Amino acid sequence: MSGFVFNEKPIAIEEGDGAYVYDDSGAEYLDMGASYACVPLGHRHDAVDTAAKNQIDRLTYVQASYPNSVRTELYERLAATAPDPIDKTWLCNSGTEANEAALKFARSATGRSKLVAAMQGFHGRTMGSLATTWKTKYKKPYEPLAGDIEFVPYNDPEALAETVDEETAGLILEPVQGEGGINPASAEYLQTAREVTEQAGAALIFDEVQTGMGRTGSLWACEQACVVPDVLTSAKGLGNGFPIGATLCREWVAEEYGSHASTFSGGPVVSAAANATIETIVDEDVPAHAAEVGGYLVERLEEEIGEAVREVRGEGLMVGIEVKRGAMKYLKQLAMHHQVLALPAGRTVLRLLPPLTITESEADEAVEAIAEVVG
Repeated sequence: MSGFVFNEKPIAIEEGDGAYVYDDSGAEYLDMGASYACVPLGHRHDAVDTAAKNQIDRLTYVQASYPNSVRTELYERLAATAPDPIDKTWLCNSGTEANEAALKFARSATGRSKLVAAMQGFHGRTMGSLATTWKTKYKKPYEPLAGDIEFVPYNDPEALAETVDEETAGLILEPVQGEGGINPASAEYLQTAREVTEQAGAALIFDEVQTGMGRTGSLWACEQACVVPDVLTSAKGLGNGFPIGATLCREWVAEEYGSHASTFSGGPVVSAAANATIETIVDEDVPAHAAEVGGYLVERLEEEIGEAVREVRGEGLMVGIEVKRGAMKYLKQLAMHHQVLALPAGRTVLRLLPPLTITESEADEAVEAIAEVVG
């Protein structure tokens, strides 16, 4: 038997279409996790798949030191979507790489080493990103990690003011914590983060690997708080299933980025997929749809299971259901008995990250299944 690293689930997924996936026997499952939000436009999206197939017929790969029109288009498209004045783009292959670059850029641009991150935060599994991730279970086997990291309570403006100082290179935060339990930051918290980093001359980094590309009801979650960071990271939903990440920066960070590179930075095929993904999300106003259906989903969940759970919370179609007992048993029941796939966010939270294109009837289908196992 061939070896593997991941803990495999007992469902072999072989096909997908929209909000549904199908196992090797043809059984249909409603995908309320979208593989950790990686397919915001749903499975087998025509515009994305066509763009990638057409690019394969022209050129599969060329390194980023050679100009390529598809990659250049993506640089420009990402810069155009980013909150002003962010206008510089570095491409990579995943969210942890995007955050790794952000942390390196913060240090190189400021000449400082101290990094501040939030308790319960998750920023990835490479050594730098992992050092700013909170949970010990992810870090312990690989210590010692990068040093000079300080953690502060999430959603505590006073803690930020006390910790971010003139020795700080960067502050990294998720506008909505994903792995930490679907915890939305208050506007006051994000605004304080902006104020204290500006005062200290430190880089404010927003990790929007999971919240970006319309997930929370706006293209970028930080837009809802009217806060523009110095660095913005993206990945998961950026290529609608194709592996790509991006680190978006203000000029002052980009001009002192140091020597950082990636062999597969912005390959033509993934760039074509990302261009089609972003174009569709923007042109079809997918974030507005996510806000509308997300509000409907939360309302229906509160009606059906509100008294049986601790809380239903989230933004847009990034929804957490905090249950009174362990989440995994409910997730197993949903998958095996109701053919609905969802995700954990910590030990007691069911995480819903469906395609942003789901309909209210598909949301109803999920609510009915969740009510059966939780209520």
